[in-house]
Amino acid sequence: MIKAGIDQDAIITMFSQATAKQGEALRKAVGDATLKALQGRELTLENIRKVLKTVTQASSAGAALNPAGPVDIEAMLSKAFAGMDGALLQAVQANQKALQRFVDQGADLKEKQMKSALDNVEKMEDVFFSAVGKAVQGVGSSLQGPWEQVLKGMKLSGTGTGAQATQTVEQLMEQARGVLRGGRANGMRTAQAMMDSYAALVSGVLIGMSEGLTQKAPAPADDARARKK
Repeated sequence: MIKAGIDQDAIITMFSQATAKQGEALRKAVGDATLKALQGRELTLENIRKVLKTVTQASSAGAALNPAGPVDIEAMLSKAFAGMDGALLQAVQANQKALQRFVDQGADLKEKQMKSALDNVEKMEDVFFSAVGKAVQGVGSSLQGPWEQVLKGMKLSGTGTGAQATQTVEQLMEQARGVLRGGRANGMRTAQAMMDSYAALVSGVLIGMSEGLTQKAPAPADDARARKK
């Protein structure tokens, strides 16, 4: 079944047959599927919610068919969450690159459209937890416990998405102040025209980003957990 640009059957089959030792393969597969789906649409919060919901439901459906015990199932679901986190982290980075263009041209972050775009970046982690939380409400009782543990653990340790979002907002605010101090406020008409199609612009930036660099990095969720410690 293909939904939201995601091959759900492939994810279901992978999780139903996986072992605990294949955790990293699951993380990468989920991350790749999520990223591909995000790249295939305008990067609005609503589209992000739909993608996360579909990936979560497919991962859950596959895990429910897996004969492994609760501990292994929780580990698999944790990798699914980490895969989505990695893809969403790249979406935050794409927003940062797009917003950077406007800041460089002297755009005011307090302007309505700029403020809205920045607010959406700040909301990414909340949207992430909310979308996954709602998606798992309908899963079987055998998965309720494992999913609760995964979400509880990640809310305590934080996600790579949340850490990147915080860093992005702080950097853009500082850079915007620097632009104002330097007296550069040119290109506003161009910036305004670009803002009118911002979601499409960010999607294009996401597609153009190098996947190789992020694939070599540690798993975002694990990295965030290490930073918390």
